[in-house]
Amino acid sequence: MKLCGLVLICASAGAPALFAQEKTGQTAQVLQDFDKRVSDYVKLHKTAVSEVHRLKPTNSPEEIKKYEHHLAREIREARSGAVHGDVLTPAICTEIRRLIDQTMEGPEAERIRASLARGEPAHWPVLRVHQVYPDLEPLQSTPPTLLMNLPEVPKEVDYRVVGKALVLRDVEANLIVDFCENVVP
Repeated sequence: MKLCGLVLICASAGAPALFAQEKTGQTAQVLQDFDKRVSDYVKLHKTAVSEVHRLKPTNSPEEIKKYEHHLAREIREARSGAVHGDVLTPAICTEIRRLIDQTMEGPEAERIRASLARGEPAHWPVLRVHQVYPDLEPLQSTPPTLLMNLPEVPKEVDYRVVGKALVLRDVEANLIVDFCENVVP
């Protein structure tokens, strides 16, 4: 009888550790999936750039805009069936939300909130995949202390904050690749 009770106590004491391991394994899988999806997008981006040909150094805003629009068109054509959630799946957004929440409970939370408030946050009525980031909207940077806790992305894309959404943006095409809604406090 005593042995049975001891086994139950040991089994239940190990349950949180097992759950934590399982959670860590799931997190690793979600982040691995994110890396693959972003990597696939970057390959597509590079193919589009090779089709458009890189912009030669210029100070002409018109030439830069023309190149940006041409590249965005190539990407849209290559991803013609793209929808919200293709790159930033619900599981990935849940993990990003968890990472942001964890960061916002830490010692840098007040500084992050102040940075977001002071950075002229962009607010759009509707976000869409393949939407061009408007020229007249501030290009809200993501606070470095928040970025440190998000999955790293290649230089072809970056994170931007739009209202309470975290946007994954194609830097060169100035195009929304995907977004997670309601993840930024």
